[in-house]
Amino acid sequence: MSTDDLPLATTGGCGDGCGCGAEHDEEYLECGLDPVLAELLAAAGLDPVEVEDIATVAIQEDLAGGVDVTTVATISEEAVATGDFTAREAGVVAGLRVVEAVLSVVCTDEFEVERHVEDGDRVEAGQKLLSVTARTRDLLTAERSALNLLCRLSGIATATRAWADVLEGTKAKVRDTRKTTPGLRALEKFAVRAGGGVNHRMSLSDAALVKDNHVVAAGGVAEAFKAVRKSFPDVPIEVEVDTLHQLREVVDAGADLILLDNFTPGECAEAVGVVGGRALLEASGRLTLATARAYADTGVDFLAVGALTHSSPILDIGLDLREAE
Repeated sequence: MSTDDLPLATTGGCGDGCGCGAEHDEEYLECGLDPVLAELLAAAGLDPVEVEDIATVAIQEDLAGGVDVTTVATISEEAVATGDFTAREAGVVAGLRVVEAVLSVVCTDEFEVERHVEDGDRVEAGQKLLSVTARTRDLLTAERSALNLLCRLSGIATATRAWADVLEGTKAKVRDTRKTTPGLRALEKFAVRAGGGVNHRMSLSDAALVKDNHVVAAGGVAEAFKAVRKSFPDVPIEVEVDTLHQLREVVDAGADLILLDNFTPGECAEAVGVVGGRALLEASGRLTLATARAYADTGVDFLAVGALTHSSPILDIGLDLREAE
């Protein structure tokens, strides 16, 4: 994607230049981010207030109530520079608007952003992702927090894209789990979407997942399913099963989605035949990139991969300073 295809954005920080005021849409009034940035975050399925809070916590942690002593000592207050966020290796980028949110928290004056790519784009080593012109002190103070989030999210997106590529041509989608970093779930699940995956439930409250411990406590898999359906009739219910016998029980009980725990590809194929389209099926456990296609070819609907969020390596991205034009 060329620079010409993407907009230049001038945005403010959380000080006098933030540009956020009562004249803007009511849904963004609680957010100190620039309204345009807030709208971009919301369009990506992220809560701008939550993103701003995460950015604020990251910066507060890094400053620990003080100042960036190295930067304050070596950089004049008036100095302005351009920083290029640049990929050091090939991958899929995610979190560019989150970087802008971090900068908004740090920058006390307006800063200019040049967007070279967008979240979800494949990038090559050496490719510029985002260029920011701002006070040099602000750029350097924001650098580590911004990169921590950008590298983490881009690593998740890159790993997810590898799975999505393997599954291409099948109906199966790679899906995340709730094995996320505390406080970063919304961002990490966004990164999964940017990489071509789909999200499992976002919380314990928006869908039910009946697992083995629930089954033991309820006295059986069908009993556990029926108990959830009775208490929460409008909530989607997924049920984990270990055997084809349990599968038949929950299908007959009316389960919406069934998790096939540690089934082999052959067992998954048999499960697809048993269900006959009456419920969605998700394979979980024993899954690797090497076996993903074999599972997808059985006809299951999802492959659950907790490693997307709990074990993906970062994508190496750096910030390179140059003189502002």
